[in-house]
Amino acid sequence: MKHYDYIFTGAGLAALMTVYKMVQSGNFKDKSILLLDENTKKKNDRTWCFWKTNNSIWEKCISKKWDSALFANEYFRRGLDIKPYHYNMVKGLDFYNQVFDLLSKQENITFVPQKILDIEESETIILVQTESDSFSCSKLFNSIYNKQKAESQTKYPVLQQHFIGWFIKSEQAVFNPEQATFMDFSVEQKGNTRFMYVLPTSKTEALLEYTLFSHHLLTKEEYEIEIQKYLQKLGVTQYEIVEKEQGSIPMSCYPFWKANTKNVINIGTSGGWTKASTGYTFKNSDKKSSELVAFLQRETNFTKFHQKSKFWFYDLLLLDILDRKNELGSYIFSSMFKNGNPALIFKFLDEETSFSEDIQVILKCPKMLFVKALFHVARKTAK
Repeated sequence: MKHYDYIFTGAGLAALMTVYKMVQSGNFKDKSILLLDENTKKKNDRTWCFWKTNNSIWEKCISKKWDSALFANEYFRRGLDIKPYHYNMVKGLDFYNQVFDLLSKQENITFVPQKILDIEESETIILVQTESDSFSCSKLFNSIYNKQKAESQTKYPVLQQHFIGWFIKSEQAVFNPEQATFMDFSVEQKGNTRFMYVLPTSKTEALLEYTLFSHHLLTKEEYEIEIQKYLQKLGVTQYEIVEKEQGSIPMSCYPFWKANTKNVINIGTSGGWTKASTGYTFKNSDKKSSELVAFLQRETNFTKFHQKSKFWFYDLLLLDILDRKNELGSYIFSSMFKNGNPALIFKFLDEETSFSEDIQVILKCPKMLFVKALFHVARKTAK
């Protein structure tokens, strides 16, 4: 059985960001690191987006940037000037290639594409069993999501951001490549929070995703019928589907970090790194991975890593509303974006606003809904 200083069970976004930054820091050359994941990371299996005011270390894998976004519902459309932010699109394969190009040059890092079967922790060592091998380590970073643990409790709502997306090439030049559609709630809501998300890369090419914030997934046909309807509304009659993607991202304020131990830390979605109110993962994982790499250089006890912020509570209030009245998502987001300052809203969603700035955004939202949610959350969490 081979022993490592660090093992990552799961090599998703959070794990790869963390290892990449460990290498960049230059402070872990003497540490043996193992990445375990049955996915070989050789396919373009997802798309991430994030907004930023300046360049990041991920510039190499950014395939498109926008300075303008569109918000719409059935009653109004608003173009959002998001400057000084840029809205960035990262294709999964481009991200994997950037990360593994660096990792492959490191003698102390090993990637093994095997399925993880079991993790066993004792006082001094962690054992990891795969389909064909056993490994041990001193510190383990786990990003395997425990769905049962989150959904078997009732104190914290668990919704899903679920979607199917089509990358298409259209014969009709209908897209504005200078503007991303952030949320278009003009689609039929059907008692849920449903919207279209469009990332145009040219006048004839775009990624369109039919997205829901709700409890239950749809059949594949239901998502795809809605994409077809939306394309017809745009005037697209002839098109080719280049790629498809689908996903379901948990949206919850469940305290995943409470399962951290001295030597095992949960990261990514498994550690509560996903932005609970929106399902965005890239920017939060970018921040958290930087914090974790800095933490590793000064601490050894993983139970000391997580710190709960005011934004966790804001997210909990929104999820409480959508958990009980899922059809109100369009109303809430429309209230925020109809007259709000777009750049300030993006800053708020990035969890970088001061308290006075928080108030400016919050006052645009339906006040009584959130006051009632405040009392409802207080009763639930007090139990």
